[in-house]
Amino acid sequence: MSPAVHLAATGHGFLSPTGVEIAFLLVGIATLGAAVLTVTTKQLVHAALWLVVALGGIAVEYLLLTAEFIAWVQVLIYVGSVVVLLLFGLMLTKAPIGPSPDADSGNRPAALAVALAAASVLVWVVVDAFRTTWIELDKGVQGSTAVSGESLFRHWVLPFEALSVLLLAALVGAIVLSRKTAEPRDALSGKEKR
Repeated sequence: MSPAVHLAATGHGFLSPTGVEIAFLLVGIATLGAAVLTVTTKQLVHAALWLVVALGGIAVEYLLLTAEFIAWVQVLIYVGSVVVLLLFGLMLTKAPIGPSPDADSGNRPAALAVALAAASVLVWVVVDAFRTTWIELDKGVQGSTAVSGESLFRHWVLPFEALSVLLLAALVGAIVLSRKTAEPRDALSGKEKR
């Protein structure tokens, strides 16, 4: 008996999906579509708005996995703060609102090849690691604040803080770029040099 038939016979598997699994798949496809539109659109503001849809889709996926705390953190921090920070940086740097002709560098085939290779390796690693692991939705909450807080502050403190420093540097850089360059002034007379 093949492993797929054995898993289907035990009540789990691709041959007998539940409503939650179907919803997870549909939301995942919509999220993937929004992510692709985020990186392929030539309008920066539209890219930021598609990013909101993609990050919101990830929050819905967390809700479907019964990780409510992580879902609300996703909405508050990423959808709320990070996208607002990106839009604020776009406004400060006076980025073009409409289509940007310089948004395409001509490296799309190489970028697509690297993206497909990275995605295939990631899918292979995840499928290989969790081939027979199933999340029991009827049991206790998997994404509770106690479990998430312990994992975050015990194992992921440095990446979390590095991300906050990176976002701060991006905001400071946007403010520096937004400042107008003034004409140099003569120190003694106070008049502008020409």
